[in-house]
Amino acid sequence: MEALKASSFPSFHRHTITTQIPRKTLEKPIPIIPSSRRIAPILRSNFKIFTAVSPAATSTDEEVESEKREERFNWYEHWWPVWPVCDLDKRRPHAKKVLGIDLVVWWDRNENAWKVFDDSCPHRLAPLSEGRIDQWGRLQCVYHGWCFGGAGDCKFIPQAPRDGPPVHTSNKACVAAYPTCVQNGILWFWPNSDPQYKDIHSTKKPHYIPELDDPSFTHSMIARDIGYGYEILIENLMDPAHVPYAHYGIMRTAKVPESLKADREGGRPIELSIQRLDVNGFTSKQMFGENNFIAPSLYYGHFSPGGGQSTDKAPSDGKNDVVSSPIPPSKKVMLIFYCIPVSPGYSRLIFASPRNFAVWMDRIIPRWMFHIGQNLILDSDLYLLHLEERKLKDVGALNWQKACYVPTKSDALIVTFRRWLNKYGGTQVDWRNKYTGELPPTPPREQLFDRYWTHTVSCSSCSVAYKRLNALEIALQVISVAAVAAAAAAKQGAISMAARYSLASMAVLCFVASKWLSHFIYKTFRYHDYDHAFR
Repeated sequence: MEALKASSFPSFHRHTITTQIPRKTLEKPIPIIPSSRRIAPILRSNFKIFTAVSPAATSTDEEVESEKREERFNWYEHWWPVWPVCDLDKRRPHAKKVLGIDLVVWWDRNENAWKVFDDSCPHRLAPLSEGRIDQWGRLQCVYHGWCFGGAGDCKFIPQAPRDGPPVHTSNKACVAAYPTCVQNGILWFWPNSDPQYKDIHSTKKPHYIPELDDPSFTHSMIARDIGYGYEILIENLMDPAHVPYAHYGIMRTAKVPESLKADREGGRPIELSIQRLDVNGFTSKQMFGENNFIAPSLYYGHFSPGGGQSTDKAPSDGKNDVVSSPIPPSKKVMLIFYCIPVSPGYSRLIFASPRNFAVWMDRIIPRWMFHIGQNLILDSDLYLLHLEERKLKDVGALNWQKACYVPTKSDALIVTFRRWLNKYGGTQVDWRNKYTGELPPTPPREQLFDRYWTHTVSCSSCSVAYKRLNALEIALQVISVAAVAAAAAAKQGAISMAARYSLASMAVLCFVASKWLSHFIYKTFRYHDYDHAFR
């Protein structure tokens, strides 16, 4: 059970909370100016070692302008994760979107490789993702039957005369094909189809995480599209303080010592220190190790599988809380988040939590059962973050420092991410003028919390479970009706009274079970709202 909880999306920050002061701090304390509502300058000028302390107020518009002159992060010269390979069906093309680019993902059996193309047929711009894989293993547009090979070259135009000029060989008949690779069980693509990047994988690879390929670790993943943007997604994952509140009753948190406990949920001071910041990301130091942001999409770290650390009294003075971990160091768990910008107001999360104990659970428990808790956690703060993004949009990316009051060290990672974004990333994702910059309007809650189109339909485990449980629901209804019909049709005396009662009882039980199952299917695979007031 502990392992099941560990795999159900627990934030690794909550397990690394400590009342001890990190060893590495600034040589001189930053003066506190309570009247300011600006962000703390938590970074030293050499960006080597710094501690998150707000609320100092020296972040100015001039500072932001100076940061713009620093080395810039190019959003289109990095590998981006698309989707877990375990949830891609080789029999059909898939529509995906990354960085605002409409993509079609398909399996080329002639080259035994996944391919990523622009999701647009060069003929009349019909979506290739609505097509099929033909009998020769080519990607076929079902609008007019044009077929394409793994390099994006057109192989066949049915409407072209067989004895006429080979119009299908024209460059205009080709589809833009992106470099791809599979690493750590995830399909990646390079968002530039220029031929000069054809062999980019030989010189530059995605960040590798050995645990995701280690057979002694579990490898279960979940992917879901979410109704708020990339920046908000990363900030939320870097925020340890929200866990006991936004996810109250869903996620286990470490026991809070009585000297620090102030409310039911168990919020407490959190010590975080930032060790490094550069164009490639940053590293934070916590008691049990490091958390790493590897730009542009990866955020990962380790946590204690025992629900955090135990707290005892120090024998020296009997007053100070001493934090120790009861978990053997041989037990290792990681939380790995791939954060992907889809379009303004939408992002995608790929999550994995490899562990090297209780591995057998992943072999006998279906993946969709783990996804129940993970989806519920995502839903529990979805509406909060959706509205937060719109308020931040109103004040503008450069005014984040002025709009948000972040006076505690628990916000260190969020502050640092915003600093990275302003300093290197151009304050926001580079959409290359694909969008006006406006966020889409807030949809009805049923659409915002939708699970079917954001996860179920694209998850190989959840989609199969959804179909089978629906079939079971229908079977229970059929059995219920058949039992009632059998009891009613039997001639008096043909069956005993006990048999009649048995048929009636079975009909009632099957009917009730079908109703419960219908509710379970709907909340698990389609829509589950969340009300914090009654948690």
